[in-house]
This record gives sequence, C-alpha cells and structure tokens, in this order.
Amino acid sequence: MGSVQLPMRALGPFSVSAMGLGCMNLSHAYGTPPSREQAERVLLAALDAGVTLFDTAALYGFGANETLLGQVLKPHRSKITLASKCGMHGADVKGDGKLQRVIDGRPETLKATCEAALRRLQTDVIDLYYLHRWDRQVPVEDSVGALADLVREGKIRSIGLSEVSAQTLRRAHAVHPIAAVQTEYSLWTRNPEIAVLDACKELGTAFVAFSPVARGFLCGDLRDPAQLPAGDIRLAMPRFQADNYARNLQLLDAFALVARHADCTPAQLALAWLLAQGEHIIPIPGTTSVEHLRENMRAAQLHIDAALLERVSEIIGEHSVAGQRYAPATQKEVDTEVF
Repeated sequence: MGSVQLPMRALGPFSVSAMGLGCMNLSHAYGTPPSREQAERVLLAALDAGVTLFDTAALYGFGANETLLGQVLKPHRSKITLASKCGMHGADVKGDGKLQRVIDGRPETLKATCEAALRRLQTDVIDLYYLHRWDRQVPVEDSVGALADLVREGKIRSIGLSEVSAQTLRRAHAVHPIAAVQTEYSLWTRNPEIAVLDACKELGTAFVAFSPVARGFLCGDLRDPAQLPAGDIRLAMPRFQADNYARNLQLLDAFALVARHADCTPAQLALAWLLAQGEHIIPIPGTTSVEHLRENMRAAQLHIDAALLERVSEIIGEHSVAGQRYAPATQKEVDTEVF
C-alpha cells in the first residue's frame, strides 16, 4: 500500500494522525485474540496507513498488549506517539495465581506501573500516560500529582485521563495540564456531549474517542450477539442483550442506506461523523483485520455532506438506542456524566 499521510490533529504537545489505533483487541476483550503474527501484521499495516498514535494499557492482556507493542514498534519508536494507561491493572488479589482487574490510583502504584510499562514497551519514555480510571479512594489531585512527578522525571511526556467527568477534568487540570481525555464516543454513545467535549475544547485538551464504531455495532455485520464467543465483553453489556439488540438492529438499515448515499461503508460513515464533531476529537478504532484497518483509515479522507451527517445523527443517538452503555457494577467504576 505504501506509507500515506493521514490528516493530523493536535494532542497536547504532539501532532498525531487524525485517527489512531486502539490496540486492546489485539490481546483481549473481543472474542479470541489474533495470533502474534496477525497482531504484528495489523500494527505494521497501521504504520503503513499513516497512523502515528498507538493506544495500549497495562490492563490489556495484563501486560501482554504493552509487550506486543514494545516488540513490534520499537524499531519505529521515533515515528509514533505511544500512549498507555495506569490505575487499572491485573493483580493476584486472592493469592491463587489468577490475575483480576483492580482499580488502584495510589501514587506509589502508578509509579510502579509506569516502570513496568517502560520495560514492556521497550522505551525510555511514554508519550501520553493516562489514568485509566479515577480511583475514588484517592483524590484525583494525588493521582495526577504522581503522574506530574513522572513528567518531571522524564518518564512520561504528557498526562491523560479516561472516563472522567468535566468536573474531574478541571480538578486534574489545575494540578497539571491534561493533554487528552479518553472516553467512549460514537453515534450511539453521546455522553461526552453533555459536558466533557466542551470542557476539553476550553482547556485545550484533545478528546480521544474509543469504541468509535460502537464496539462493532456500526459496522453493520453483527446481527446476533449470541454468536459472540464466550468471554467477549459485549455479552455483559446491556445494549447487546437480546431485547435491546433487537431494537437497536432496527436502526441499522436506515443508517446503512445513508452510508450508501455517501458512497462509503457504515464504519467509515460512523468515523467521518465523529471527525466532523470537532477538530479536537481523535477516534481510535481497533481491529484485528488489516482490511478493516485500511477501510477505517480511509474515513479520514472522506468529504461527506453535512446534511447526511445530520441525518445519521437523527437516526442513531441518545433518543433511539436501547440499553445503557454499561451494566450497573461497571458504570460505578466510571466518572462520566450520564443522560
């Protein structure tokens, strides 16, 4: 395909491709992860497609995803903006050798997580380091203060937050400039429109949109979530439960029709809509397919009529989607505003 130039957008001190690559599903969450060889093909194809922002976390595969990126991207380190996350990781809570997800925002934990991440990523510095979740047992000022120490020590270059409210963002930003906020945002998840998008714009903070094609829903191919493999995180999400999903499927035909009018795929339309919501918005679609990766990135080159973008916003939105974003237990872990 040959290396191409994607449009660029500002993220803190960096200029990054207008869309990045979310790398989580190369190691866990959506069904069976791809082989090591296929994961490497996807990462290298992303570089080839002009992607410069790569997003991982200590949690993803309990360190396996950071290790993968370190191995594959080390030769290309100077060409990319590398983002990872702390504050949520795997720990042997019960002492039985099995790792469980824990949220821990204590300063000493964040610093230890960063040291381990630097080793796995095979780098001297992480460009953007997010607090993956705000640990409500720890004032956000203390967690961000620890990350500010890491900036001063030269171990990270900038600080991000994930799944936080506008109020929490402002509290954190008063301690140290916040380069990016990462939260789910797509046609079917509009919560950032309540307050965070505007707060980011005001503070000069980039907004990084994860799950920009609605965890695959907006690709149009997933007709029956019951066919998802055991362990797929979508099986526990209310919108993918049978009754809600049946209602949500009714939105897809009209959405696909607009995509045909726009001469693009449904996934490209979903990404183009996001990019049009603000210059400070950077979607990070994830995929295990090189073909889908290239399809996604072409969305950044599309020029879609504003009336069509408005039309899809009317078809799929807070008013029409059935089911909450997360089950109650998971919702308690995030700090984002809800309608």
